[in-house]
Amino acid sequence: MRTATAAPTGTTPRTRTREVTRVLVRWSVVILALWAVARLTGGDRISFLTGILVPVLAFTPYAAALSTVFIGCALVLRRWRALAVTVAVTAAFAIAVVPRAVGGSGPAADGPSLRVLTANLRLGLADPHAIVGLVRRTGADVLSVQEFTARADAGLDRAGLTRLLPYKVAMPMAGAQGTALYARHPLRALPTFPVSEIGLAMPHAEMRLPGGRRVELFGVHLARPLSPSGVGQWRRAFVLLPGARHGVVRILAGDFNATLDHAPLRGLLGEGYADAADLTGKGLVPTFRKAWWVPPITLDHILVDARCAVRRADVYALPRSDHRAVFARVRLP
Repeated sequence: MRTATAAPTGTTPRTRTREVTRVLVRWSVVILALWAVARLTGGDRISFLTGILVPVLAFTPYAAALSTVFIGCALVLRRWRALAVTVAVTAAFAIAVVPRAVGGSGPAADGPSLRVLTANLRLGLADPHAIVGLVRRTGADVLSVQEFTARADAGLDRAGLTRLLPYKVAMPMAGAQGTALYARHPLRALPTFPVSEIGLAMPHAEMRLPGGRRVELFGVHLARPLSPSGVGQWRRAFVLLPGARHGVVRILAGDFNATLDHAPLRGLLGEGYADAADLTGKGLVPTFRKAWWVPPITLDHILVDARCAVRRADVYALPRSDHRAVFARVRLP
């Protein structure tokens, strides 16, 4: 006679999977909550956290998108506490990120129009003919180029750049250190920061427009904040860059190695600047990608005096560079 046996005790594979999913969701929500707090409080300003938070916060738009996925996970799992936290986290991310895709109304400036273009040349290897083509296509009056080498200088001259933008203040250097400003109108070089202090060259010039109007320009390239020395130079440059509250109209264009999720860049904006792409709803368009497996981020910016009106901003592919070029059409006050 066959005897009945008791069902084995313990959890089933389905139950184990569900429990693992709950744990993953719980810890993912905690991490996203800490991320949102760091972003909203400017945690990357804290010295001992800068080296960790600066690289992480660069990817905040992706964290914002991911947080919406965990809202769905919490609903499916019926984890109501996790759902409440995730909704709050998503709202916090939305406050930080969404305005960049919406844009806003700028001032009603009625001064001269100025077209500004910036491009990182990737150690001087970017296609010079593509750069000149972009200058023609956009009608740029000002071009800021970073990672500007002697080879890039010669290549741009051969490609005909100086026929379009005959004035320049150039600091060609080996590797990534060099930067240059090209302009359609006369430039006068102004004092700038020692390369030894901030790690990279940042030419500073005054451009005189037809009619006598003057605009101050900075070709910006900040150090990569991925090492202790790089972090120090990166933070120092943000402190040294002047605000736009002293009468003169200033425009800063280049590779800031920072996104709008980094507190130092937002602090600089608070000194009287506006980000051209942000104002036109293009603030989430990426400008840099290190490798195919790394999500692209937005490191290149044109910051204009907040009294200026930004009529247009665009991002263009740049052959043989890991950056994209950024353009803005600006109306001066």
